[in-house]
Amino acid sequence: MITMQYRIALPADYDMGIIRQRIADKGHLLDDFPNLAFKAYLYADRTAAYAQGRENLYAPFYLWHNTQGMNAFLGSAGFSGVVAAFGRPVVRTWSVWRADIAADLSSAERATREIVPIATHTSLDMLRETECDSAQDDLDRGALAAISAFDPTGWTLLRFRLWRESIQRPVGDDVDVYEIGHISQPAANAAHAALIKEQTHASRSH
Repeated sequence: MITMQYRIALPADYDMGIIRQRIADKGHLLDDFPNLAFKAYLYADRTAAYAQGRENLYAPFYLWHNTQGMNAFLGSAGFSGVVAAFGRPVVRTWSVWRADIAADLSSAERATREIVPIATHTSLDMLRETECDSAQDDLDRGALAAISAFDPTGWTLLRFRLWRESIQRPVGDDVDVYEIGHISQPAANAAHAALIKEQTHASRSH
């Protein structure tokens, strides 16, 4: 699996209602995208308490089952629309160590993202074990998704979490807290569609 995010900083006086409307209009377009585990449509409004006066951000986050799905999206009309609206963003990726995801993420309201430098001579095996334990601790605290991943080009560690409600900002220099506008989760959509089909068939049988 591979994670992907582009983080678009917006002017301090930007009308974040534009981003919320964009998500409302376009969020459903990836609900059935092939090879997508989930896409979280994330943003931060610097006037809100959770953003603590930081930047206005539009920062979608993706978890892909494989690079084929990621490549298909980056070549799609959907990503071309992002480029047309905001310019071509830097797209960062991380190789996944652990990804625990609830069957239904629709109740998630907040996301946290931490990026931590990996010190020279750090044992990746030991770090991976430590981060997997940290992910489990957050799942035990109620996280709906906990992802640990790393980037060997810039030697950074990623911790990404989805939460039902706002939590205290994690400590660190490169930490974001986001509001969630929509989550596309094809597996959950497929399961829901199958359930509706089964219920419809059962009702007709009676």
